[in-house]
Amino acid sequence: MSIRPAMVIGIALLLAATWLLAFPLRGALDDARALRAAVPCASPDGPDSDCLRTVTARVDHVEKANLQHRKATYWLRLTEADGTSSRTRLRGLPQPTAAWAGARVEVTYWQGQIRYVESGSTRRWTTADPRDDYKIYATWGWGTGFFGLGFLWSAYWWARHSKVTLRASPWQVVLPLVAALCLAGFGALAPWITDSMAAAWGLVAVGALVAVAVCAVAALVLRRRPDTGDDTVHLPPSVPTAEQVFKGSVHGEVPYGKGGGGWLVAGPGCLATTPDPTGAFARRAVPRTLTPLRARPPYWTDPGAGLAFDGESLVLECEDNGVPVLVITHRTDMPSVLGALQPTPHSSGAPS
Repeated sequence: MSIRPAMVIGIALLLAATWLLAFPLRGALDDARALRAAVPCASPDGPDSDCLRTVTARVDHVEKANLQHRKATYWLRLTEADGTSSRTRLRGLPQPTAAWAGARVEVTYWQGQIRYVESGSTRRWTTADPRDDYKIYATWGWGTGFFGLGFLWSAYWWARHSKVTLRASPWQVVLPLVAALCLAGFGALAPWITDSMAAAWGLVAVGALVAVAVCAVAALVLRRRPDTGDDTVHLPPSVPTAEQVFKGSVHGEVPYGKGGGGWLVAGPGCLATTPDPTGAFARRAVPRTLTPLRARPPYWTDPGAGLAFDGESLVLECEDNGVPVLVITHRTDMPSVLGALQPTPHSSGAPS
C-alpha cells in the first residue's frame, strides 16, 4: 500500500465527516427541534413565520410522482379557501388515491412550506418534513468517518512498522480495517433504527466499544500464534482440460516477464501471458524451463500488480535457469497455473 495516498484519503474522509456532523447535521437537528416547538399562529391570515399556519383547502386531483418500492410519493394539487393554488408531495396515500379528489383537508405551513396535511383525524407528513433529515447526515458522517480512520491506521502502521512483516496484508492492518468497515456500516445504519440522535450516538458508542474489545482479543490470539517462518500455501495443481483465460501477470528479468498485459492463458502443458481478455491476441508463451517452487501470500515488496485481486491474490515463486520469476493471480486460479506448468507425458522438459 502506498502510504501517502492512504493518508490523503483518510484525512479527506475525516474532514468530510467532521463537516457533515458539525454543520448540516446540526442545522437539521435545529430545524427538527424548531418544528416540534412551533405553536399555531395567532392570526391564520398573518405572514409566514416560525409559527404553524393552518388553512383549509380542497384537493383538486392527485398525481403520481414516484412509485418506487416503499418510497411511493404523490403530488396533491390543492386550492385553498382564498383561491390560492398550491401543491405538496406526500409519502404514500391510502388506496384508492382517486378518493382524495375533491376532499376537504387542512394544510399546515411552517416557514413557508407545507409540512403536513390533515384529513379528519389522520395527519400525513409531506416530503418537506424536516424531523428525520438529520439521519442522512449522520449516516454519511459516521460512515465516512470510520472509513477514514481505517485508512489512517493503515498509513500509520505501514509508516512505523512496515519492516515487521513482508506480507502485503498483515493482520495488524487487516483486523483494524475490518473493524473500521464494520463500524462504518453500523454507524450508517444506527440513525435509521433509532428514533433520536441521542439514541443513535449511544448505539454507535456501544458498537465502538464492542469492536475495540473484539479487536483486542483477536490481536492477543494472533500475537500468540507460533511463527514458523513458513508462509507457503499448499495447493493441489489442477491440470486444465481446455484453455482458460483469467487475470494474472508474470514478473521477472525474463523476456516473457515484461509487459504481459494482465491476463494469463492456462492450458494442458502451456502457460502464456496476453493483453487480450479472450486470450486470442499477442500471446507470449512461458517456456517449459519455468519451474514452480512455492505459492505464498503477496509481499509488499512484490510488484504492484500483486495487490490487484481484492486481497485474494497468491504469488507463485518460480525459477527459470536460475532467474527468479513471480506469477501472480487470484487464489482460485492458482491451481490452474500449477497444473499448466506441470510436464506433460509427451514433454521432455526442454524449452519449446
